Amino acid sequence: MAAKAQTEQPGRPGRRPSLNAGHAAVLRAITREQPRSSLDEVTRELFRRAGVQVSTVTVRKALREAGIERLKPLRRSGERAAVQGAAPARYGYTAAHRRSDGPSGMNTDLTDAEWALVGDLFERGGQRGAPPRYERRRMVNACCYALRTGCAWRLLPKTFPPWPATYKCFSRWAGAGVFEAMHDRLRQQWRDRMGRAPDPTAAVIDSQSTRSTAQGGNTGFDAGKKVKGRKRHLVVDTLGLLLAVTVSVVSRFDGPMIEIDDGRPGLSEHEKRFGRRDVGGGQAFGVLLGTNHAAMPSLTC
Repeated sequence: MAAKAQTEQPGRPGRRPSLNAGHAAVLRAITREQPRSSLDEVTRELFRRAGVQVSTVTVRKALREAGIERLKPLRRSGERAAVQGAAPARYGYTAAHRRSDGPSGMNTDLTDAEWALVGDLFERGGQRGAPPRYERRRMVNACCYALRTGCAWRLLPKTFPPWPATYKCFSRWAGAGVFEAMHDRLRQQWRDRMGRAPDPTAAVIDSQSTRSTAQGGNTGFDAGKKVKGRKRHLVVDTLGLLLAVTVSVVSRFDGPMIEIDDGRPGLSEHEKRFGRRDVGGGQAFGVLLGTNHAAMPSLTC
């Protein structure tokens, strides 16, 4: 019994520790070179140098037992830790997404590729009358600047044409539906890229009730939401691309807003309007947008 007691090892029995004295020396070297590294970064660097894979809890315990103190990482709240040995990753809007300045000195100008897609809608060729005094592309660039910045027409920079001429062209184009035609063309181009037909055969409509201001105008009362004001209706296709926008009194239901006639004689009200279906809290309607009547009840077009 005495001999057996002498052969027993003193201390607490159990499994061997995951980190030994050599690993502690590696941890001391890591914290000396990178004093503001996080526990995750120290653990990854320990695996890269020593080939041992442990958890952050084990690393924290080993640092505490070795008397190694780390400095607090200098990172903002919500910022991700950078991977050791790699450049810090950047997310969101960067310099690669910024547009270069155009001829007017603003980055809101249309590029040559963009103007090639929609330039024929704004040019007036082969018609009688005096030639335009200002280039139509500069007019469109001025409208894009006002739309992007939300400034008043009188506050347009001097690099654009005079604001009275710009506003006059904008009013004429808006009244003639040129901007709607431009939007339709871009939507058809995107649908063709996604492998869909240029014109959709089904749509989704939804509305939002908002309170009106003291400026006056047509207002109503929504008894369901207890809101007095106006309602904006949006119609999109099944890809989420905008088809139509309108504003009405808040008491107007979505159903009367989708009565669309394609010009066929004798079209009944049932053929003009389809039943209501709940889709994600909104209201989905099969809308008569083309002549393909067999595909109208489907919402997968």
